[in-house]
Amino acid sequence: MILRLLKQKKLVIGAILILIIGGSTVYFQSNKNGTKNLLSAKVKRSDIEKTLTLSGNINVEEKTTLRFQTSGRLTYVGVKEGDFVKKNQLVAMLDQRTVKKSLEKDLNDYLKTRWDFEQDKDDNKYSVITDSVKRILEKSQFDLNNAVLDVELQSLAVEYSKLFSPIEGIVTSVATPYAGVNITPTQAEIVIMNPKTIYLSAQADQDEIITIKEGMTGKLILDSYPNEEVQGTINKIAFTPSQGETGTVYEVKISIPFDNSGSKFRLGMSGDITFVTEKKSNVLHIPVKFVFEENNKSYVNILKDKKKIKQPVKTGLETDEDFEITSGLADGDTIYD
Repeated sequence: MILRLLKQKKLVIGAILILIIGGSTVYFQSNKNGTKNLLSAKVKRSDIEKTLTLSGNINVEEKTTLRFQTSGRLTYVGVKEGDFVKKNQLVAMLDQRTVKKSLEKDLNDYLKTRWDFEQDKDDNKYSVITDSVKRILEKSQFDLNNAVLDVELQSLAVEYSKLFSPIEGIVTSVATPYAGVNITPTQAEIVIMNPKTIYLSAQADQDEIITIKEGMTGKLILDSYPNEEVQGTINKIAFTPSQGETGTVYEVKISIPFDNSGSKFRLGMSGDITFVTEKKSNVLHIPVKFVFEENNKSYVNILKDKKKIKQPVKTGLETDEDFEITSGLADGDTIYD
């Protein structure tokens, strides 16, 4: 029984070896006598384009963080996150009682100093202008000037106790949303962004940046709206590289030509924009994978007498998919891998 099993096992192994050898013979024979296992392509004549695709995220040009210059008691918060505010709208206010009282005191000091100044002038109206009289008059003038400055400074303190939005936009953050608490300047920050000033902030490395320029337009598609294609225009290219990046990359600001008052496009949305950096019309071209190099010279494979030989070629514009062929091939020629 055991011997019979061993014989059957040998027969199976032998059959498998015969199939493998036979199959290999057919495969190599097919490669030797025909071209059906070779990949091929036709030389074509048409337009080709070299493109550059940059990825980025939606940002806004107009954004501001409001904070008070001094500490104090927060008495008014007029906005909450998500509110739309107009330019110069009052959004928050500190307790003004102390600064207003200080302003009243400084105004009184100013009036007193002013009267003293006028009295000194009257007292010395008919005096001989000696150095002593001159110093008295100058001192009175200095005191008056300082009193005016004190009033102006305290008037600014009253003004700075209110926060006004310098732009219109959406309130995206209110650090202290409730009045009645004592705050420091950093504890009452209010962030406002204008959704109408959105742009795509993309990054281009030092090799890509030399192929684009301000004013170029490209096809922009946001990941959130894959079926909507819009035109984007390069508005600004940074002169200095971005900080914190692993390589040398530069920010490219791309304007988007539509009204975003409805906030359809939001901060942080990602997308890609494609630019045509070079284009040639009515040229011969072949797929990149069919062009090879040897001794710094380009060649392609063609068949002659059913044998694959190397045909030298000269190439021009290289795109992601094709090589322009300037010499060595004709329209309609067949090449092989």
